[in-house]
Amino acid sequence: MNNLRFDGRVAIVTGAGAGLGRAYALLFAERGASVVVNDLGGSRSGDGSSSKAADSVVSEIRSRGGKAVPNYDSVVDGDKLVQTALENFGRIDIVVNNAGILRDKSFARISESDWNLVHDVHLKGAFKVTQAAWPHFRKQNYGRVIVTSSNSGLYGNFGQANYSAAKLGLVGLCNTMAIEGRKNNINCNVIVPTAASRLTEDILPPDFFAELKPELIAPVVVWLCHENCDENGSIIESAAGWATKCHLVRGSGAILRHKITDMVSPENVRDVWNQLTDMSQATRLNSIEEASSTLLGVLDEIKSGPEESLNEASGVFSYNYRDSIIFAIGVGANVKEESDLQYLYESHENFSTIPTYAILPSLMATMSSSLITEAIPGREFDLSQVLHGEQYLELHKPLPTEAKLTTKICISDVLDKGKNAVIVVDGKTYDESGDLIATSQICTFVLSAGGFGGKRVSSVMVPLLDEPQRSPDSTVKEKTSVNQAAVYRLSGDLNPLHIDPSFALAAGYQQPILHGLATLGMSVRHVLKQFADNDSKLFKSLKVRFSKPVIPGQTLCTSMWREGNRIHFKTTVSETNDIVLSGAYMELHEIKLPAKPHVVLCSGKVEELPSDAVFHGMKERIESNPSLLKSINGVFVYHITKSGKVTSTWTADLKTGKIYRGEPEKGIKADTTLTIDDSDMIDLALGKLNPQMAFMKGKLKIKGNIMLAQKLKALNTESKL
Repeated sequence: MNNLRFDGRVAIVTGAGAGLGRAYALLFAERGASVVVNDLGGSRSGDGSSSKAADSVVSEIRSRGGKAVPNYDSVVDGDKLVQTALENFGRIDIVVNNAGILRDKSFARISESDWNLVHDVHLKGAFKVTQAAWPHFRKQNYGRVIVTSSNSGLYGNFGQANYSAAKLGLVGLCNTMAIEGRKNNINCNVIVPTAASRLTEDILPPDFFAELKPELIAPVVVWLCHENCDENGSIIESAAGWATKCHLVRGSGAILRHKITDMVSPENVRDVWNQLTDMSQATRLNSIEEASSTLLGVLDEIKSGPEESLNEASGVFSYNYRDSIIFAIGVGANVKEESDLQYLYESHENFSTIPTYAILPSLMATMSSSLITEAIPGREFDLSQVLHGEQYLELHKPLPTEAKLTTKICISDVLDKGKNAVIVVDGKTYDESGDLIATSQICTFVLSAGGFGGKRVSSVMVPLLDEPQRSPDSTVKEKTSVNQAAVYRLSGDLNPLHIDPSFALAAGYQQPILHGLATLGMSVRHVLKQFADNDSKLFKSLKVRFSKPVIPGQTLCTSMWREGNRIHFKTTVSETNDIVLSGAYMELHEIKLPAKPHVVLCSGKVEELPSDAVFHGMKERIESNPSLLKSINGVFVYHITKSGKVTSTWTADLKTGKIYRGEPEKGIKADTTLTIDDSDMIDLALGKLNPQMAFMKGKLKIKGNIMLAQKLKALNTESKL
């Protein structure tokens, strides 16, 4: 690797008599630069002067074969420093503004002289030295400038109002110099160092101080000053052998008025305060032109406000990867399911968002507007009377894992159903580039709002479809968590009906109910697992009716019927057999069947068999004699049949001591699989049936490690099994 050299270059380093400045000067000289070592030789507070500090560093450089001259002037006299470079080396290429002092006092006690002196050395000094070098930089079409800021400037620090103000001022100075110098190949950057120096020796803890060697920061500064480095206008923080880039960022903001003729009131600001202070979608603007352009876009949006008709509205929906993950947890995604990790882990190679999350932009825009409550002439009602009745969703491109989406909604129909009413809201959701992401249709049932003489049938509603009149092709059962609604509401639907027992009771429910979209999300997961190998990109569209509510903790059973690329599904509650999702279907771009479909009974209860007692007996013997595990040390799966069909499955994990109903847990592989009739299993356990004879006659089928099965006899003292 070629070493970075500065042969023929001339550098001025201010405050170079010790600490960081000395480290910079030594490294520049080592790499071939001629160095002006500037140091007034004063104390940390700026008092006094001495030539000793600068002379010492110059001698050190010269003893190593380098080129250096001292300068003892104040940085406020910047032209004198530049003149020293010109007189001794004939040019100037690099200015490192490093000189600094401290005069720490609380804000109330800072004197004007304390303020002025700190600003003179830090801010004015950097300005004067760099301005004196600027004409030479422009003439030779080359220059590199470093200004030194501080974390006190970026974040503030008690007792350093003067110092932090000067240090942040240097950031603004650098930004402008970087813009103005760009056309002449003059780069200017900010270094934010944390290093051991006379300014920090009695401020930082001794152990921490000892690790903050200036020599670990000097290479960062030297690289920023090399002709091959194109960095310009950046803030670089460095300490202890580590460095990073810092940015000033701006949030997405919020519009405070809806029409160009509107004024802004404090109440307008209050009502959107959480949105305008939300930094989850913060971005960096690279120029003042970008900032102005953004404001012009806001003005255009405000100006377009009056063009919206009375039955139209719009909303902005921003989310990030955390929101995608929270939604996934809210609809039951589980780390125990390997294929669910793509919804739960932001670094997963297939990280994706569950498709029904695309319903939320339209839903939030609808519920935050006045469209619904003003949709029925002569009827007044509030949102407590509004129920999510039906939902249609179509994705036109895969849903991003984080985005800022704009949704435009409109009321496309209002139906009079006698006592109640139905309001149909159509929505279109776009990404920031203007591409259509999703189309949705929300059908809301409004209780006690009918009877206004309207039509009963709509020509714009996407129809529901009944499932085929045959047994389902696949069924999946999943128990909801008692905390399901508490988690799902974090995705935006904060209706107390789903969390507050007293509110639910007042609404006519014995306890809080689960969100319909949480139930739908779980059912959609089931369909994707069974017919799309859990690939969310294969989702195209769905339609569903929310028939009845679910209580958190109940078990959902999704029955599915395949017809081409359309999957009809119906979801029931196993404990009550109530249908909660009906008329539902999902269109897929293609069918992709998983290697092992998850098929379970949806009757709500698993059939109990006499042979279950054998496995309970195994549990008792293992618990009373754990040493049996060492003698067996295998995983066995039992398929118990009845009338020739597998009715029950048990796993005996005799490596860990777990015996449970069902297939092996994730990550566990069976050593031996045994298939046997329920009654034969009883006879085998009681010693009435010889295992070898059962195997020979085909009553006991064994796959895998047959020899390992012989060790099972230790589990039953009454038989040879």
